[in-house]
Amino acid sequence: MKIAVLASGGVDSSVVLNLLKKEGHDLTAFYLKIWLEDEMSYMGQCPWKEDLAYVRTICQKLGVPLEVVNMQEEYWDRVVSYTIAEAKAGRTPNPDIFCNQLVKFGAFYDKIDDSFEKVATGHYAQVIKDTGHRTQNTAEAFLLKRAPDPVKDQTYFLAHLSQDQLSRAMFPIGKYKKEEVRKLAQEFDLPNKDRKDSQGICFLGKVPFREFIKHHLNEMPGDFVDFETGEKVGEHLGYWFYTIGQRQGLGLGGGPWFVVNKDIEKNIVYLAQGYEPEEVYRDEFEVGEIHLINVQCPMTNVQLKVKIRHGAAMHECELDGNKVKLSEKVNGIAPGQYAVFYDGDVCLGCAMITS
Repeated sequence: MKIAVLASGGVDSSVVLNLLKKEGHDLTAFYLKIWLEDEMSYMGQCPWKEDLAYVRTICQKLGVPLEVVNMQEEYWDRVVSYTIAEAKAGRTPNPDIFCNQLVKFGAFYDKIDDSFEKVATGHYAQVIKDTGHRTQNTAEAFLLKRAPDPVKDQTYFLAHLSQDQLSRAMFPIGKYKKEEVRKLAQEFDLPNKDRKDSQGICFLGKVPFREFIKHHLNEMPGDFVDFETGEKVGEHLGYWFYTIGQRQGLGLGGGPWFVVNKDIEKNIVYLAQGYEPEEVYRDEFEVGEIHLINVQCPMTNVQLKVKIRHGAAMHECELDGNKVKLSEKVNGIAPGQYAVFYDGDVCLGCAMITS
């Protein structure tokens, strides 16, 4: 097949390039330049040059052509502006979900021609044909399936893809565990075989999210208030720096303290004290419009599970309209984040947590 490979300079996408080359496909590597140099130059931490150097070295070794695609404008319009707006509204943004939906499998599709049958990335997820359903827009229906590595599985970040997007997506390392991918990197003798995995928000690289928000929204001092007693227990620098369930970075003694609520109009952040405060836990929450990856795979009459954040933890649940009822109480349910629903290993879709 003729395949466009999104190469980031990391181990995962580099292993993808080597696996597909070994299989004999016609490859072109694409490096998406998304770093907001003008926005982040004051921090001096734009790592794209280092990333691109790794990509060039690997492509030269494999004899794979490389194209650098500037997508800074698309990222700003579709992902960064959303992130800032959500933080200002007091919600917890999830830019990586929109990065995949609107840029990597959205705007990038518009940048390349139809001769590329697939777009391959280093995501830990699997695309399989759905033999039981067909869709209106594609000859075949596809399912998004979890990777065997529960910690690295990235279906959470891919849950907003459509059938059209999924039909063209390809995840060659989705069947592997992380340690197996690292082993392949050693076997291929990749120059970045020992490089650490990237962490944090997709477009920020090594820049802390807090510093990015401070740059755009500044600081707005307000009160930390004990949720139970109503007493002021400290001061904070602005409600947009905090998310429900947060424990780290509060700067208070006598803890631990957890963020349990926010009053946006009054700029108050409410806290609960203790290692397992009851106020942190909920067994139901509401979501907005539910996006189904395949509309013919309903979320009724199945053993439904939900993730409320990226990671291995999944919770049994049932849907009552737009209310999600959990079988157990969990902490850290934050408005703005996404609930991602599963039937076994199949990712059904997602919805934004509203309250």
